[in-house]
Amino acid sequence: MSTEVRVLDQGFVRLVEQMGSDAAIVRAARVSYGEGTKTVREDAALIDYLMRHRHTSPFEMVEFTFHVRAPIFVARQWFRHRTASANEVSARYSVLEDRFYRPEAWRAQAQENKQGSEGRFQNPEADRVLEDAYRTAYAAYRRLLELGVAREEARILLPVGIYTEFYWKQDLHNLFHFLKLRLDRHAQYEIRQYARAIAAIVRERVPLAWTAFEEHVLLGVALSKTEREALSGLLNPEAYRAALRARGLRKSRVREALEKLFPEPD
Repeated sequence: MSTEVRVLDQGFVRLVEQMGSDAAIVRAARVSYGEGTKTVREDAALIDYLMRHRHTSPFEMVEFTFHVRAPIFVARQWFRHRTASANEVSARYSVLEDRFYRPEAWRAQAQENKQGSEGRFQNPEADRVLEDAYRTAYAAYRRLLELGVAREEARILLPVGIYTEFYWKQDLHNLFHFLKLRLDRHAQYEIRQYARAIAAIVRERVPLAWTAFEEHVLLGVALSKTEREALSGLLNPEAYRAALRARGLRKSRVREALEKLFPEPD
């Protein structure tokens, strides 16, 4: 696949550099060098074991560097993840281009989530309000520059819908955490699209690690003590064992799954 994925109307995620691969995770876990004599199947089993037991340090041996163009309001959400090295274009040094985000549709305020939205609808009047605000703000910004106002001051007029660009370097362990949060359906739609773009790149570049992440983290769930006790009271251990085996899980995985709901007494 391409190392660049287009996002929203004028944004993108571009893979700049990758350090390490599935093999780097395996080597770190085995504390050895070279490919050795292990098979892909054995490598996959080891990575799966590391992921499901939350042995995270071997995943830190892989790093991705992305070049991102996103609206400022998306970048501000993104930068809340403080587990990466980042460098953003500076409006103190550069004149920002007339490039603004225009949503395909509007969303209503969610009734049960104060910070979320729901539904999609078209509203020509809302489109005009947005366009007028962008046009007025950018024209005023350029006018201040023409009047000799410093770039660092003139930028105060620019709305958060203008696009910014930044480099983002993050190890795979923390990148998986970012994706777990930002692929969630409760995340804002716009940043979710960027997470999907990154996921598409990562899935291709570290397929064994991605499979384990998807199995145990992205599509997995954690149970509280109360939830586990309630669920175990409803299940028959032998019926659960048979259902797990029918899914093709190995004996060790079946044993671990049973221990989650039916732990041995101390």
